[in-house]
Amino acid sequence: MKPLKDQTDAKIAEGRKAKPDFMEGVDAIINKAKSFKQGDDAIKIGEKAPNFELPNPENKSIALTTLLNNGPVVITFYRGSWCPYCNLQLRAMQAKLSAIKALGATLVAISPEVPDGTMTKSEISQMEFIVLSDQDAQVAKQYGVAWEVPEFLMEHMRVDRHLDLEQINNGNGRILPIPATFVLGSDGIVKWSYVNVDYRTRSEPEEIIKALKNLS
Repeated sequence: MKPLKDQTDAKIAEGRKAKPDFMEGVDAIINKAKSFKQGDDAIKIGEKAPNFELPNPENKSIALTTLLNNGPVVITFYRGSWCPYCNLQLRAMQAKLSAIKALGATLVAISPEVPDGTMTKSEISQMEFIVLSDQDAQVAKQYGVAWEVPEFLMEHMRVDRHLDLEQINNGNGRILPIPATFVLGSDGIVKWSYVNVDYRTRSEPEEIIKALKNLS
């Protein structure tokens, strides 16, 4: 499999060719978000990760403290199964899941989608890691990675992609997570992180595996 960056770069190039004006608008939004340091409030390396209890696709509540009892935890926040960049990332993570598990870690993916939607969308129902629903984005806020989506992108979702985020996220129509990944030691302390308000870029699975190896 190609590195994730090669895959996302190809998706970006495809978008620039198909909809250059839209992609220029996205560039402007991302540059503005970075100038306002959005994402800088994310929890830092060395800090204790906030605990959470969120439902899985079967609507069973899963607690971070329970997962940490089994070893390190990798938490990745993604926008939803409707996001092509998220799907590239999750497929890449699935491809490396055996290596992650071999290092004693649990992989958890969190989005605002309602549990039923999480089960039926895209390939996420086939993933072998834990998928949780943060419908009101409260956990994303606790981790400092909640982002109020600008109207330019909201209009694109509504008009061009026919997406109703209020329905998909059970009432939350504007707040999405900044794509972010945190590697937690079994003590719940953040050992490594990747946070980037540009939703078109993601951490490489190999970087996550390297961070897990460094724990030992």
